[in-house]
Amino acid sequence: MKAMILAAGKGERMRPLTLTRPKPLLAVGGRALIEHHLHALAKAGFREIVINLSWLGSQIRRALGNGARYGLDIRYSEEGPEPLETGGGIFRVLPMLEPGPFLAINADVWMDYPYARLRDVLSEDDLAHLVLVDNPGHNPAGDFVLAENRILEGPGERFTFSGLGVYRPELFEGCRDGRFKLAPLLRAAAGQNRVSGERYAGGWLDVGTPERLAELDKRLS
Repeated sequence: MKAMILAAGKGERMRPLTLTRPKPLLAVGGRALIEHHLHALAKAGFREIVINLSWLGSQIRRALGNGARYGLDIRYSEEGPEPLETGGGIFRVLPMLEPGPFLAINADVWMDYPYARLRDVLSEDDLAHLVLVDNPGHNPAGDFVLAENRILEGPGERFTFSGLGVYRPELFEGCRDGRFKLAPLLRAAAGQNRVSGERYAGGWLDVGTPERLAELDKRLS
C-alpha cells in the first residue's frame, strides 16, 4: 500500500509562523511536524510516499529530499500557488497511488495511530475507511455519523474526522482535474453504505493554531 501526505495548505490560521515557513515544517518535539508522519509510516512498513505541495512547497522538497534517510521513496506533486483542496490534490496524484487502496493523512495533524492496521481494512465493496476521533472543542458538532463501524448519512452520534483515511481510486470516478473538496465524495459514498469507519481514542491533535502547536510541542518534549 502507498501513502499520501497532504501538505499543500497555506496554514493561514498559523500566521505569522507560516509567513516564511510552510506549516508541515514547523517543529514539535524536536522534529518537523511532517517528519512525525514519515517516521511512523516507515515504522509501519510503508515505503512509497506522495506529498503534494503548494505554499512554500520548495522548502518541504529541500528538507525531505527523496526520503532515503527515512527509509522511504518520496515523490512530490506541485499544485502551483493555489492548493487544490483535499479532493483535487488526491485526484491529481492518483496515477502515483494506483492501482489499489492507499492511505492519506493531513500533514497538519499529529496522532499516534498504528498505521499498519489500515493495510487490509477495506472490504471489497467499500470505497473508503475513515478514522474518527472524539469531537474537540474547536469542532463540537463533529463531521460524520458513526454507527457499528459504518459512516452513515442522517441522524446519529457524530465524530470528528481525524484527517486519516484509506481510499480506493474508484471513489474519484467522474472527477476532473482541479480544485474540489473530498467530503462531498465521502458523503455520497456513505449514502450508498460504502464507507466504513472507526473511532480512535489514542493521541490526536489538529495543529491548527499557534496555541495548539505550543501545546503539542510541550507534550512531546
